[in-house]
Amino acid sequence: MYINAVAHYLPATLLPSEYYTKLTGLTEEWIYSRSGIRTRRRAQSGENTNTMSVEAVKAALDRLPYPIRDIDLIVGATYTPYDTVGTLAHAVQSGFDISKARAISVSSACSSFLNALEIVEGYFATHKARKALVIAAEHNSAYSDDSDGQSGHLWGDGAAAVFVSKERYGNDGLEILDIHTAGLGHVGKGPEAVYLRPNEGGLKMPHGRDIFVHATKYMVSEMESLLARNHVALEDVTYLIPHQANMRIINHITQSLALRDNQVIINIEDAGNTGSASTAIALSQNWDRFNTGDFIAITVFGGGYSSGAMLLRK
Repeated sequence: MYINAVAHYLPATLLPSEYYTKLTGLTEEWIYSRSGIRTRRRAQSGENTNTMSVEAVKAALDRLPYPIRDIDLIVGATYTPYDTVGTLAHAVQSGFDISKARAISVSSACSSFLNALEIVEGYFATHKARKALVIAAEHNSAYSDDSDGQSGHLWGDGAAAVFVSKERYGNDGLEILDIHTAGLGHVGKGPEAVYLRPNEGGLKMPHGRDIFVHATKYMVSEMESLLARNHVALEDVTYLIPHQANMRIINHITQSLALRDNQVIINIEDAGNTGSASTAIALSQNWDRFNTGDFIAITVFGGGYSSGAMLLRK
């Protein structure tokens, strides 16, 4: 599989940590020291998961090596949908008149982007599709409780669009060498660690320590297994894009894998935790940095729990 083009959309509104200080008493420096976040993107009135997805797709159109109507599979990834019936995949299909595509959505918390790509892999393997569009988008601010001192200050909004084909088109894309995901609902606090339930006060993260322990463990082990399976050494990885959940988790992973700082791509300071869209947004933001022969690795962990990793080559 090959990634032909990537683009992202981040809302214009930047929300500084000072806003949360007034609500919770948590200082800007305390928030930064615990999360690595100084500002986060906040969707404006009229914006939602569907509209942000459409904007991300629009931003990719001039880089696409084939007409968008050639797409025959659209997979949306989100845990913060605007509509659970007319999903973001359907909104994109409607917005660009992609008449030949299947449209489906998937949710496995913050690992949903890689789960969506695995679904594409399955459709390609069974010859049911040849050109796919994966959209990862989160409207966290529509679901979060800003006054929640545990996690209200973490969340950011944004979307990314990733065009994937079975065959290579040109020399500007990325080859997907391997993807692996895992369900971990049986581990630790599992479904109780992070949850979003009707009439229970929005996004909640009551077990932050448990998330830290398991995220650092599985994001590292997923990376190590992925690289071993593909006979790629850690020192040969040009860039690692970890899920942008928390800077302390990212630092722990960097140290555990003995990576250099310039190997790790980070956007959490300015974007906040954009959920399943975080690694796809970071991939888009850094697309022009990648050179022929580079290995780019992605590793993720999702509440619930779930994990995954992907290896790309320019």
